This record gives sequence, structure tokens and C-alpha cells, in this order.
Amino acid sequence: MESLSSILSPSSVKFRNPKLSSMASSAASVPSFSFASMASGQRRTTAPKRSVKPTKTLSVTSPPQTITTPSTTDADGSSSLPSKKVLVPIGFGTEEMEAVIIVDVLRRAGANVTVASVEPQLEVEAYGGTKLVADTTIAACSNQIFDLVALPGGMPGSARLRDCEILKKITSKHAEENRLYGAICAAPAVTLLPWGLLRRKQTTCHPAFMDKLPTFWAVKSNIQVSGGLTTSRGPGTSFEFALCLAEQLFGESVAKEVAELLLVCADNESRKEEFNSVEWSVDHNPRVLIPVANGSEDIELVTIVDILRRAKVDVVVASVEKSVKILASRGTRIVADKLIGEAAESIYDLIILPGGISGAERLNKSRILKKLLKEQESAGRIYGAVCCSPEVLHRQGLLKDKKATAHPSVISTLTNEVVNGAKVVIDGKLITSRGLATVTEFALAIVSKLFGHARARSVAEGLVYDYPRKVI
Repeated sequence: MESLSSILSPSSVKFRNPKLSSMASSAASVPSFSFASMASGQRRTTAPKRSVKPTKTLSVTSPPQTITTPSTTDADGSSSLPSKKVLVPIGFGTEEMEAVIIVDVLRRAGANVTVASVEPQLEVEAYGGTKLVADTTIAACSNQIFDLVALPGGMPGSARLRDCEILKKITSKHAEENRLYGAICAAPAVTLLPWGLLRRKQTTCHPAFMDKLPTFWAVKSNIQVSGGLTTSRGPGTSFEFALCLAEQLFGESVAKEVAELLLVCADNESRKEEFNSVEWSVDHNPRVLIPVANGSEDIELVTIVDILRRAKVDVVVASVEKSVKILASRGTRIVADKLIGEAAESIYDLIILPGGISGAERLNKSRILKKLLKEQESAGRIYGAVCCSPEVLHRQGLLKDKKATAHPSVISTLTNEVVNGAKVVIDGKLITSRGLATVTEFALAIVSKLFGHARARSVAEGLVYDYPRKVI
């Protein structure tokens, strides 16, 4: 099994863009300490009282009136309270799961989130090869005041953020004025530490970077709140991190409602249920097609792509639109690898449909995709869908005599045998999931079926995601 250090080591990361690989070789230059890491709890902790009162939550007299539901726009601003402004900077090698989950969750909570590129251009290739398009440049944000600055991790993304002088000035001033700021994964150690923004702050980060933190202030918890600073460990703790930030901005009730919308509160469900078990292993590197459309659910798309590419799967993201540029469900702009017409010239071991209400409708209208799915099923190859998209399979007769699950909003429309109480359902060569926060389990289930449990466990460790050591 790969070690955590080797999984996140910049030298071991293979980027689709050669430019990222050259950046990674020098990106990990961070101050080092000789002290060992200090152990603590594994869940959320709040720093004890010191000269500055720790901030567990930032109370608001009344939370915003709009908890957004899946759509292609941000919060509509109908709240009587001023909109909370959030800055999420990205750079080459930023961890895409972390960036997208932070943006998605905070927009659902009602925040006005600005995604700013620290690069000369707006389009940024992330850690796993996903191409994200920022809303603006970091220079355009230099004179703005934000309620929260949230830094995603990833390498060399965290180093790219660290080396951006404009971002350093924004964040440092932000911290000096006692406004909220946060960082996840490598960013606490690689970005905030050299800026001097971790002084007298209990901090956590990705296990591969814990030795960079001063021992006395290092805490092994998924979430650490210390004054105005919130830190977290990695992609697998991104939902906790983003919801903690939402709670500080808008209050506990808003964060709880958003968590329910995201299907985060599903601990009573089994990880997966499998029926009619068959082998999925292939004698070559698996090829996976993920069709996308305007309105596709950004969390689901990015999570599936990120996790499968970490497992060394050859993933192709194909747009069913006329352009490779996609506007996802929460306003996140993503660039697909190619158009569906070009992608259809190849054969894939697995086709996966991401969800999102309007995105699923647009996928359903693609004649090329319909043809690909029919051929996939008739050839006995693997296919699957998450969230609203099992309904697409249902309309095309691809769930006949199959057990499946879907998002609670559409599950009643499926006439096949629905399985409740499981995050992921596998029936032969069909795999489905409820979507959103359950998609990490979905992607890891695919990795386990293709390569075995050990590979899935290794990927989960790199994500800092709780995954069973043995097959259950």
C-alpha cells in the first residue's frame, strides 16, 4: 500500500499537464520543525481559551432566509441580511474536491462566493487534471472586503497560493482585522505557516504535512477551530470543513439544513449493498467515460473524477453541449476533456452519469449518449449513475430487473426494485448512488470492484477518508 507521504508527495504526482509536474518539483519548500506531531482527538476540536477568545461559531441574529436548492445560479439574495462574501483562491494543482465542495456548500448556505485565480489566466488545471475556470483574478479582489477567506489545498496548488503576494496581503490583513479564515489539506502548513498566520493557533492539516507544523500547536483532528482560524485535513474532510465555515458565517441551523440537503447526515446507512456479484476486473487500464452537461452536479462530477484518477483510471469527461465549457449546478465552471461526439469514437469499460436536476435532463436528451448507453448494456459492460441520473437510465430501460438507488427526490419515480438504506447499490454491472456526499463511497466502490479493496483503502487514506481496513 502506498504511504500517505508518497500519495501526496509533489514528486510522485503525475499531472496531465507537464507544466504542473515541473511546478511540483519545487513546490514543497516549507519551513521544517524538528518536533514530533502532538496527538489529539480525531474529530472536530476547538482550541482552549488563551489571550484571544476562540471562535467556534460566529453568531448571526437571524440566518439568511434562503437555503438554496440545486440550480444553476447562486443564492438569489432575497435575505434581509447582507450577503456574506467569501473568497476561494485557486492555482495550478489546487485540490479540486476541496475547492468545489467549499464553493458548493457555502453557496448553498447563501454566501456570495468568489473563486479567484492566482495564475495569469482564469482556467486552472487542478491536482487531478480537472480544469476549473475562476470567476476572476486575485488582483481584482485586492480592494474587496470578505467575511471569509478559505484556502483549498493540494500540491503544488498550496505553494502557488503561498507565492501569490496579493493573496498574502489580502489574507494577512483579513486575519489582522479578526475576520474568519480557513485552510485545508496542505494549505495550513504550506501556505499559512510561511505567512506567519498560524502563530499561537492550534492547527491541523493533511497527515503528510503534520511534521511541518510546530508540535505544541499541531492537533490530529478532522476540524480545528482556533480563534478566527479553521483548519482541516483533506478531501475526505471537506464537507465537515465547509459546513463548519457555514456554521460560523450563518449559524448552526443553516449549516444543519445544508448538511441534510447534501445527504451528509446518513451515518445510519450501510456503505453499500451488492446483488448478483460479478467480477469487474479488466486486463488493461480501465477507461471510464463521464458525460457532463450544463447543470451537472459539480460535487459529484469532480469527486468521481478525482478519486478514479487517484486510482490510476483513465477518465474522460465529455460534454454533451456544443462547447467543452460547462456551467455546473452551483455556478462552478468546468472544462470537459472533449465533446461527446469525439468521445463516442472509443469504447469504455464504464460509463458514469453524474446528477443535478437540469444536468440529468440534458444528458437524457443526448442521442449520442443514449446510443452509447444502449451499446454499453448490450455488450455486457459496466454503467452507473448517481443522484437524479438513475432516472435517465430508467427512462432508457437500463434498470429493468435491476436493484438500484437514487436521490430521495427522484427515487419514487423508479419502477425497478429500489434499495433503501444504502449509500451505494451494485447489481451485477450496474452501480448507483444517492449522490452528493455519498459519492465518495460510490467512487471508492468502483475502485474496489476494479482493483480490489487494498487499492480503494490506499486512495481513501490519501483523501483522509474513513474507510474500512477489511472488506465488510
